[in-house]
Amino acid sequence: MKAIQVRRAGGPEVLELADLPKPSPGPGQVLIRVEAAGINFADILYVAGEYLVRTRYPTVPGMEFAGVIEALGEGVEGLQPGARVAALGGSGAFAEYAVVPARSVLPLPPQMSAVEAAAFPVSYFTAYFALRTQARAQPGEWALIQAAAGALGTASIQIAKQMGLRVIALASSEEKLALCRRLGADVTLLNTQDNLLEAVRNATEGKGVDILMEVVGGAGFAQSLKMLAYRGRLLVIGSASREMAQMYPVGLMKGNQSVIGVWLTPFLSDPAEMQAAVAFLMPLVASGQIRPVVGERFKLEEAAEAFRFVLSRKNTGKVILQP
Repeated sequence: MKAIQVRRAGGPEVLELADLPKPSPGPGQVLIRVEAAGINFADILYVAGEYLVRTRYPTVPGMEFAGVIEALGEGVEGLQPGARVAALGGSGAFAEYAVVPARSVLPLPPQMSAVEAAAFPVSYFTAYFALRTQARAQPGEWALIQAAAGALGTASIQIAKQMGLRVIALASSEEKLALCRRLGADVTLLNTQDNLLEAVRNATEGKGVDILMEVVGGAGFAQSLKMLAYRGRLLVIGSASREMAQMYPVGLMKGNQSVIGVWLTPFLSDPAEMQAAVAFLMPLVASGQIRPVVGERFKLEEAAEAFRFVLSRKNTGKVILQP
């Protein structure tokens, strides 16, 4: 089968199109013919050897995808060959075929296309766990979403509105802000404007935001903390700047504020948490109340170009690879 293989740490230049053996499902696993795979910033970090888990080379990257079940491993129940599914596999999605644990498979509603399904698992489950589980969001609270026109951002706007939150969306262009408004954002602000802190304060009547989804990190982290309301929660979901951030923890005491980490992977192994997330998300998907935003699409052999596009920060929604 055709696959993107990585043999050493690096950037887009280390992504190689290779012919690899077609995998076979072991006990408790499912073999899926990949129709579309989503590209996440976490995939870029994984290839670079900078992710939260150690990258073992050679490897086939790609943590989320959609496709058709080809075969079931021993002991798998409740799934059938021929079914259209999405999956979260950790790695292996940038290929024509991938094997994942059966517990990582999500059945798809018939109206959802493969590219939409490949844009769904990472962003929407992360948004849910960030807002509901970690931040314990309450209706009427203000949530500020950074990089709001990206894959996680567009998912977070939709999830936040379904939870009854008021949303401030930050993005880098008026075109991206227009997308955020179409998705339901109450306030949209350019992230480059000089008076950003003042604008956030004004939008919230001087209070600040109750929840801030921090995905940039670096030098802007200190300003993010200043945007928090009393008892505000800053959710650390990424660091696209790939720069160190400084924080003075004692400064949180005056406002009884919190800085909370969010990482999807451990939640995937928690049956109770996953059941709650699926119960919340899947009816919204089936009814069309939430819908993944699909951005640029690239062929499998264009994976390096796709990585460069994501790194350029020009994308809206999820960038997709298609075998």
